[in-house]
Amino acid sequence: MRLPFLMLFASLFFAGALAVVDGPVLSLPMLIAVLSALAATCLVVVTAPGKARPLIVVDGSNVMFWEEDVPSLDTVKAVVDDIRGQGAMPVVWFDANVGYRVDDRYMGPAALSRRLGIPAKYVFVAPKGTPADPLLLRDATRLKVPVVTNDRFRDWAGDYPEVTEPGHLIRGGYREGALWLDDEALGAK
Repeated sequence: MRLPFLMLFASLFFAGALAVVDGPVLSLPMLIAVLSALAATCLVVVTAPGKARPLIVVDGSNVMFWEEDVPSLDTVKAVVDDIRGQGAMPVVWFDANVGYRVDDRYMGPAALSRRLGIPAKYVFVAPKGTPADPLLLRDATRLKVPVVTNDRFRDWAGDYPEVTEPGHLIRGGYREGALWLDDEALGAK
């Protein structure tokens, strides 16, 4: 974000210096400075941060089993797309074995993000031997956002009592081949 501002400042400074030295004459250096200022202005507008999307944590290791109890990243992608369609950004967590369940190989955040169509900074894989549940619950608690899952997290309720609060856990699944999410809970957060 700094570079477009620096470019804008430098081109305006250069145009101003030319106007002081040469007067208001349209010369090639002045034309270049003005065009550079316009280009930098466009970059500033295009790269300006927009309104941040609300986040929603997704228990990818749970969601991938929602359709016919068969692990599939397509199921997770459908949930990701639904959440994005509602104006939120999913933060997806997986257990370390996700790649072996869907593709017979280890898959890290970069490979999973490509398959899900979201930036890798929103995809997390728990370290080997560590369940993703406490990590995703920690994230959801820290971010103060709900979790899309059918897990009740009873083993973790002592550490994360919010899992017992209505609307914190968003249920979903497939009915007659169509994805459903508890949209009422999704819209409440």
